Order: sequence, then structure tokens, then C-alpha cells
Amino acid sequence: MINMNDIVGTHDILFITLDTLRYDVAKLEEANCPNLCGTGPWEQRHTPGSFTYAAHHAFFGGFLPTPVTTDKTQHSRLFHSKGTGLKTQPHTWLFDTTDVVSGLQAVGYRTICIGGVIFFTKKVPLAKVLPSYFQESYWRQTFGVTQPKSTEHQVNHALKLLNQYERSQRLFLFMNVSAIHSPNHYFVPGARQDSIETQRAALRYVDAQLGPLFNAMRKRGNTFCIVCSDHGTAYGEDGYHGHRLAHDVVWNVPYREFVLI
Repeated sequence: MINMNDIVGTHDILFITLDTLRYDVAKLEEANCPNLCGTGPWEQRHTPGSFTYAAHHAFFGGFLPTPVTTDKTQHSRLFHSKGTGLKTQPHTWLFDTTDVVSGLQAVGYRTICIGGVIFFTKKVPLAKVLPSYFQESYWRQTFGVTQPKSTEHQVNHALKLLNQYERSQRLFLFMNVSAIHSPNHYFVPGARQDSIETQRAALRYVDAQLGPLFNAMRKRGNTFCIVCSDHGTAYGEDGYHGHRLAHDVVWNVPYREFVLI
């Protein structure tokens, strides 16, 4: 089990949300994702929110997806706010601010957000809320859900930013990957609607694009990674479509935490 008190201050932290990725889809593509799963498999977890806005508020508050078990002792937290009265473990890093982003900033991290879906666009007041957690936040049209090369553009932007900082400057880099979110049908030639197969193709595309980012983080030094989905989505199961609804395909998400080696 990772001791976050050994990580914070000694490692850069890379947090990637694969927006809308279903757990079952992630498992189907595990062998085809050498960057995301080269050092281990996906873990099934439950998300704290059924859509992007709700889930990310929980994440930034310290409430990451929880293990799928009725044993609450296994619902340990990597980081958590001080003084809430909720039980934590010795390996949990405690922050004394409103959220983990500002908590990391308070101990010297530079916090950076590279947005993807609509809630990170900053085009309207609601879409400025999540980016406002960070010291730096970026969104471009090319990062959005309608762009077939969105992850490539997001990664290239991240690489430019990384070049601006000395290795001694600890970074908390967050990226909301939009490519897996609808529409993703264009990742399968000839497909006219989103499906499990088109989401699988989108995930393969995303994994291939993340290689340069992981390599750049390795060159900076020690990097701790958190990669997960914020929620899944329904493709007609039990008559449901989309997300922001209560269905197993929405609540079950893939999760990984690892140190880049």
C-alpha cells in the first residue's frame, strides 16, 4: 500500500481522469494498453459521482473511487482533509485546506490543469469552477470531445509546460482526457454511433498517446500516478443511455495507482 506521506514532497504527482471510461471496457482492453497497464491490471472501484462535475469535486476533496468491497477497512484514502472526524490511516497524507489541490500548493507544488470535457472549458461561469482549483489551467478547442486527436494535443501541451520547470519544482499535473467521452464513434471507421467497441478503440488511442507524457515525467524524476475514470456510461443496458444516472455501468470505474519506473 502506498504511503502518501513518503510521496508528497519527494515525487511529482500525475493525476489523469479518463472521462466516461467504463470498467468493463477498460478490462477488455487491458492487454492493449501498455502505458496504462504495463505494470499491473485495472482495479474495479465505485465512483463517488455519476457525471464529471460531481465526481471531480469529490476527487479534489480527497474522495477517490472506493474499492468494490463491503469491508470498510479497505476504503483507505491516499489523502484527506484534517479535522473532519473521519477515520484515516497512517499512510494517508492529510491536508489543511479546502481541497487536495490547494493542499499540495501549500507544501510547494505547482498545480496545473489540462482540461478536456465541457466542465473545464472556462467558457461560462460553471465551466470555470473546476479549473479554478489550480494555479494554472488550460483548455483549447483541440482538447475537446469533438476532436479525434484531442489526447495528442493535450499531451503536447503538457510537454511544453513541463519544459518550463526545473526538476526541483514539484508538480501536481492533472489531465482530464476527453477522447473516451461521447462522441467516440469516429475511432471506428464507418461507425455512426457510440458503443462499447468505439469506446474500446478510443481507449487504445488514448493509451498510445500517453507514452510521451509518461516518458517526460520519468525524466523529471520520481512520479506517482493516479489514473481512473470519473464515471462510466450506458449504451442501452436496461434501456439506459448516457450517464448522470444510477446503473452499474456508470458506477463501476477502472482505477490504478503506481509509481512510474
